[in-house]
Amino acid sequence: MSWGTELWDQFDNLEKHTQWGIDVLEKYIKFVKERTEIELSYAKQLRNLSKKYQPKKNSKEEEEYRYTSTRAFLATLNEMNDYAGQHEVISENMTSLIIGELTRYVQELKQERKSHFHDGRKAQQHIETCWKQLEASKRRFERDCKEADRAQQYFEKMDADINVTKADVEKARQQAQLRHQMAEDSKAEYSSTLQKFNSEQHDHYYTHIPNIFQKIQEMEERRIVRIGESMKTFADVDRQVIPIIGKCLDEITKAAESVDHKNDSQMVIEAFKSGFEPPGDVDFEDFTQPMKRTVSESSLSNSRGDGKYEPKFGGKSKGKLWPFIKKNKLMSLLTSPHQPPPPPPASASPSAVPNGPQSPKQQKEPLSHRFNEFMTSKPKIHCFRSLKRGLSLKLGAGPEDFSNLPPEQRRKKLQQKVDELNKDIQKEMDQRDALTKMKDVYIKNPQMGDAASVDHRLSELEQNIEKLRLEVQKFEGWLAEVEGRLPSRTEQARRQSGLYEAQNTSAVNSCAQDRESPDGSYTEEQSQETEMKVPATDFDDEFDDEEPLPTIGTCKALYTFEGQNEGTISVAEGEMLYVIEEDKGDGWTRIRRNEDEEGYVPTSYVEVYLDKNAKGAMTYI
Repeated sequence: MSWGTELWDQFDNLEKHTQWGIDVLEKYIKFVKERTEIELSYAKQLRNLSKKYQPKKNSKEEEEYRYTSTRAFLATLNEMNDYAGQHEVISENMTSLIIGELTRYVQELKQERKSHFHDGRKAQQHIETCWKQLEASKRRFERDCKEADRAQQYFEKMDADINVTKADVEKARQQAQLRHQMAEDSKAEYSSTLQKFNSEQHDHYYTHIPNIFQKIQEMEERRIVRIGESMKTFADVDRQVIPIIGKCLDEITKAAESVDHKNDSQMVIEAFKSGFEPPGDVDFEDFTQPMKRTVSESSLSNSRGDGKYEPKFGGKSKGKLWPFIKKNKLMSLLTSPHQPPPPPPASASPSAVPNGPQSPKQQKEPLSHRFNEFMTSKPKIHCFRSLKRGLSLKLGAGPEDFSNLPPEQRRKKLQQKVDELNKDIQKEMDQRDALTKMKDVYIKNPQMGDAASVDHRLSELEQNIEKLRLEVQKFEGWLAEVEGRLPSRTEQARRQSGLYEAQNTSAVNSCAQDRESPDGSYTEEQSQETEMKVPATDFDDEFDDEEPLPTIGTCKALYTFEGQNEGTISVAEGEMLYVIEEDKGDGWTRIRRNEDEEGYVPTSYVEVYLDKNAKGAMTYI
């Protein structure tokens, strides 16, 4: 099978076919180029997607990636980044192995095709020239033969005519002979030209054209083989990255299998555990007896003088207390404003002054009434989100010993701080050891350096190590204190030692409302309110440096008031005191006697003199 023998007369069609083959090759190059662009675009989109969901440094999101599920998600993001890299490899390999190679080959192919068809056209022109020469020789031979016939006929006519002279006859005979000679010459030339043309034509159709067409056939077959190899390379480039992509997918599967729901649940406990025990049961309150209700030590309300924890229900309910306030502020916050003040006595005699909480008319409201008051109270903060923002600001500026945190969280923070300080100490000690070795080298080889130049830096390192050790001792002391105070699950006597979550889930689900405490801070309203009397070592030391509320005036006690409820203060008739918070409409005024004694008294028991220009802290009596 040869194009030279089978397609000897299809020069033009072969020219069109080979051009079509080059067009197909260029079309395939364009296809691969667009494929590489798609791969690059896909890889870029995958990288952007992975980057978009990567946790931001020094943000809350970074802390969330300590859970196994989020760590698995982070591993997935990293593997997707590697996955994108493999698509970039596909694009690079296709560009170099297919596009680059085929582009160069197309240029060579065009040059080779041009050369072959140039030779074919040259052979065509040569055979056409030989044909023209043959035709010219043939026409000349034909013309000479006709001229010789006419000359012969003229001679015979002249020879037969008796009227023609002998000279004219001889002249006609010579002319006829000349024409016959010319015809013979033309015949010989035509014969020679014909033989030459036949030879050239034979060489053209059996030698030159077959050779040229054979070269064109080989060129076209190489093009077909090359495009087939490129298609194979196209598949091989994809196949080469499949193992790596498979490893990426295996790593994603491995990360997914590493998700441990139990471990994540335990980490939630470690992250948010406060270390406090839940509150005890609420005792039954018998309202059939016309006397002051009492509750047992295990209830949420205890007497003030027993020195134990005294959780108590107020008019509004809340699930958390604020351990960020001084004890006297906390007590006054949780009790005084929520019960009506006693009316002023009928006489100024101390014996005639009834104690508000002991009067039968001033009994505590039923618990259901207080829940109703909670449900109808107007909040100062409309959602926990705003409360949480305010709380986070306070926590951000918390004390050095993390005393603003619950015990368990405080223990974790202190332990973390101790570990960080120990790492800093180790770094400083490593530097000190390195400098000590350098100093020894300088002492042994003075030409290498001055040993005295290291002493100043060594002294600084020793001071830094000593400071860090003191810091470690300080934080370890706080840590030991916290670990000694953490409650045990079996200790029932310490069940009331902290902040509690609300039991009324319906109040929480309706975005529990907030209220403003008497000292201006905000607390969350939930289903119950507790108050707590704690040892002075638990909270007082943590807030000793808090500035007291400024005085806004003075007051004079009109009657004697024995403050027996938590948050109230006893006053004697005629006593002068300082006002630090005026009546908010609930019938109570907040006063201060000295630095450690402040509380609420009924507004009707005192005569208030407000000073609008009062600034700063008061001068204590």
